[in-house]
Amino acid sequence: MRDLAPSGSYDATRTRVASYFDGTATRVWERLTSDAPVSRIRQTVREGRDAMRALMLGQLPEDLRGARVLDAGCGTGAASAELAARGADVTAIDISPKLVEIARARLPEGLPGRVEFREGDMLATDLGRFDHVIAMDSLIYYTQPDLEAALDGLAARVGQVVFTVAPRTPLLMAMWHAGKAFPRADRSPTMIPQDWKRLDVSGLAKVGRVSRGFYISECLKVRS
Repeated sequence: MRDLAPSGSYDATRTRVASYFDGTATRVWERLTSDAPVSRIRQTVREGRDAMRALMLGQLPEDLRGARVLDAGCGTGAASAELAARGADVTAIDISPKLVEIARARLPEGLPGRVEFREGDMLATDLGRFDHVIAMDSLIYYTQPDLEAALDGLAARVGQVVFTVAPRTPLLMAMWHAGKAFPRADRSPTMIPQDWKRLDVSGLAKVGRVSRGFYISECLKVRS
């Protein structure tokens, strides 16, 4: 049986990603996830992320009253707000305190559901059990063994995990090697493209792919 505990490589990657999002990238992502004007490249990323979020949330019931949902890697909180609007009891967690601060400030008042914001590791076992987990672009930086272990750990205490990977397409691989998606000063940590058919995860199924310019991501789900 695979070890479900985070590995040293997982911890190292998590630290690197946290440093990035709490450093030079904070303002970039705050602007990218707002309605503020952005460059044409970042506009494709914004449109792609919006389409992917809609695809992922479409895998969950419209009525989430009474359901516990983990927004794993909540970022600036767009998905958390929509989940709460459907009535869910949401735990929104991110390794970046600065992004959590933005998400908390952006949360609309008067939602029928509730959002608890937390800073830390999305795999922490003390978060408890959930009916659904969504992890949008928060697992894309990890090696295949770490990704498989993370999914096994989440699936052991949840009904459904909906998540994304960076697919191994020729275009994405070329972009990945060239590193042209963002200027060098604020480029994201290196994502690791995955072939989802090679992932050793029980109950894994493909949902769909979103491709908008410099944003290419694949949505998958795991049912326990």
